[in-house]
Amino acid sequence: MSSADLAPKPEGILDTELDAESLRRRLAETWKTRSGLVGFLSSVDHKVIARRYLITALIFLCLGGLSAVAMRVQLSGPERGLIGPDLYNQLFTMHGVTMMFLFAVPIMQAVGLYLVPLMVGTRNIAFPRLSAFSYWVYLSGGVFVWVSFFLNMGPDIGWFAYVPLSGPEFAPGKRADVWAQMITYTEVSSLAVAVATIVTVLKQRAPGMSLDRIPLFVWAILVTSFVIVFAMPSVMIASSFLILDRLVGTHIFNPAEGGDALIFQHLFWFFGHPEVYIIFLPATGMVSAIVPTFARRPIFGYLALVLSLIAVGILSFGLWVHHMFATGLPKLGASFFTASSMLIAIPNGIQIFCWLATLWSGGPLRLKTPLLFVFGFFFIFVAGGLTGVMLASVPLDLQVHDTYFVVAHFHYVLIGGAVFPLLGATYYWFPKLTGRMMSERLGRWHFWLAFIGFNAAFFPMHIVGLWGMPRRVYTYPVELGWGGINLFITAGALLFFLSFVLFVINLARSARSGEAAGENPWDAGTLEWAVSSPPPNYNFARIPVVAHSEPLWAERGSMPVAAGLRVDAREVLISTVAEAKPDLREKSARPSIWPFFSALSVGGTFLGSIFTPWAVVWGALPIAVSLIGWFWPKGAPEDEE
Repeated sequence: MSSADLAPKPEGILDTELDAESLRRRLAETWKTRSGLVGFLSSVDHKVIARRYLITALIFLCLGGLSAVAMRVQLSGPERGLIGPDLYNQLFTMHGVTMMFLFAVPIMQAVGLYLVPLMVGTRNIAFPRLSAFSYWVYLSGGVFVWVSFFLNMGPDIGWFAYVPLSGPEFAPGKRADVWAQMITYTEVSSLAVAVATIVTVLKQRAPGMSLDRIPLFVWAILVTSFVIVFAMPSVMIASSFLILDRLVGTHIFNPAEGGDALIFQHLFWFFGHPEVYIIFLPATGMVSAIVPTFARRPIFGYLALVLSLIAVGILSFGLWVHHMFATGLPKLGASFFTASSMLIAIPNGIQIFCWLATLWSGGPLRLKTPLLFVFGFFFIFVAGGLTGVMLASVPLDLQVHDTYFVVAHFHYVLIGGAVFPLLGATYYWFPKLTGRMMSERLGRWHFWLAFIGFNAAFFPMHIVGLWGMPRRVYTYPVELGWGGINLFITAGALLFFLSFVLFVINLARSARSGEAAGENPWDAGTLEWAVSSPPPNYNFARIPVVAHSEPLWAERGSMPVAAGLRVDAREVLISTVAEAKPDLREKSARPSIWPFFSALSVGGTFLGSIFTPWAVVWGALPIAVSLIGWFWPKGAPEDEE
């Protein structure tokens, strides 16, 4: 085994001084998470934090799915009285808020949080305590909004919360306040993970992993993280302005006092459309990881795929006004956003071409469950993209605006473009997380139930939308003739929901008693499969040296490694941005309970301010104490962030 020594020689015990077994034993001791409640709350292992994100997001998916089923049962026939208008408003708001803010974005970031350090060949995420803080913020914000719902205080203003309907005049009570503060608070978690991910990818890559050797999934997560950094503050500003209007008495969105209601829509959709790509871009990275593995050849058009990811990330900020074509904007401006909305189809089309070329020009395909979901993604996402191009046309958009045609379109894009790849990625990387394989037989049943149920539920929505059925209505009269098609839609939605029940069963059974996976059950080529499944708490005993974008395929024997890191302290290798040359050794933060206390104190201040302004005053004290505890020097460099 060759090595690239890292000079100068540091103090402490180096990995070069130990044999393989002693090295693993010492690293396991150095990087371990303490047992007990304090250890549970203090963990800064990126894999532990990511697993918590994944499990929590799955719970929120179930809650969001149940709210959707309840709405579809109510709409299965005309003039049904199962759910009243007030509860229905809360349900469709909670469904949208949960799926967009508490499931889709967090779960995509969680997959990246788990896999990116493994894929780039480092021992932990950058700023691990910040990542731990982000999870507790996410959990407390999500729990708060759902507890509010069960206390009949849940938001009822839509996941978009348009003013003036969400303002103090038309939304009395605390429901809109819950939405505004929850958005501002929970988006902090997304920003924290994005910052940690950017630094990890740019500065902690294994030696030799130059920019043209970074796995495409990592590229996708990197671009997504930059989009989050630039997009999330916009919705946080909008929600903060809304809470100021409601609780402080400002008039930022009140036209009668010199404000402007359309400013809210501009701020919200400047975030809202990039958010579609915050959800979609990681999914494309998942497809780019799955396709080469099952085609058994490197991806076709690596550079084109990277440039397409970057182009989509940039162009996503030029589309937001196509959500506002019905607001009376100048025609010239609408024409610009029509053109930009159609332009983004080009890089998306390039990606699909590269994936199909990889599948077409490789050897015989291994038609396993992950690849089935990729094929489902191709069909559904392309269909959703076609209706997206249609909606980019102002005349058609004005006709179908706020109808079920739009509901069908964005579910085709978001579920087809994000959830189907995510399900394929779950089957693909489940062995890495658990060391066990998921059932292939149940996986195939899951795919076909999901594919048929989804199309049965959402394709007819295009038709009923063209018939004029508006969205966000809790019932409709018999005379309109929408009852039969809505009953069919509800049956499809129940079948789609049943597929997820089967999925959860497969997850539980496989985690407990699935077939042992081994280190690399798919014979994949990227670095996460170079370590045991599940990975040890230190990830890599010695940092690998990379000479190819698919290093495990290029180095079928033993992989070269870099030696010279300490084993008696948490130490990671810092490399240069472009060529990933070894640059510095950096201490990685040890476990700490202060991120947990910081999240509680910040959350208590944010959420308590809904009920009394004194929460801001009194909340400053625990925030200050927890931050002092977080950053107070502990006496050893490795104890500091």
